[in-house]
Amino acid sequence: MTRPAIATLLLALTAPAAAVPAAAAAGPATAPAATRPAEKKDADKANKKEQDKVPVEFAGGHEIGKGDFGRPVPLIAAALGVKDDVFRQAFSGVTPAHGRGPSPDEARKNKDALLKVLAPHGVTNDRMDEVANRYRFRPQEGELWPTAPAKAYAVVKDGKVLKVVVTEPGIGYSSPPDVTVDGAPAGTAFKATLHFDKDFKKNGAVGAIDVVPPPH
Repeated sequence: MTRPAIATLLLALTAPAAAVPAAAAAGPATAPAATRPAEKKDADKANKKEQDKVPVEFAGGHEIGKGDFGRPVPLIAAALGVKDDVFRQAFSGVTPAHGRGPSPDEARKNKDALLKVLAPHGVTNDRMDEVANRYRFRPQEGELWPTAPAKAYAVVKDGKVLKVVVTEPGIGYSSPPDVTVDGAPAGTAFKATLHFDKDFKKNGAVGAIDVVPPPH
């Protein structure tokens, strides 16, 4: 080996090593650890504990008002498109056939009495028959007009009922049903508001439920 070559080799062996960047020496950056399944499950439990959905129970809601001639007046009046008092006035001229069906002459006179008041409000003979058939029932035989129960749930957080969400309004309620929520604080009241409509499929539905907190 020539002297220049030997000098070059010695220089390469004795030269200081190149500095290694700190980031490279430490290795690749470590990504934040993902949330562990157990931690996520605990968080979900905590959220659920903070805010629960509790089923609402309904009872009643098919009361007949005094002076309503044994008829679900709010439902009938709404289906006819008249106010409750208008129907009450119309029905006051009817002579019910208690315990039996009316004779042809009685039926004609009763219909004339009804139409005398209802016709000026746009109620036709055919519509009156349709509504009468829909809401005719025999309570002495345990019958009731067509109904469907409402469904709802209450949003509860920290032992307090925040609101009630109606998921199925039901139909055929003639009076506000009683509403209860299991576990609600003592003294909490619930007020159901009904929606009446000419459409049989919407008449007597639960439109909303207000939460009345217990008095302090």
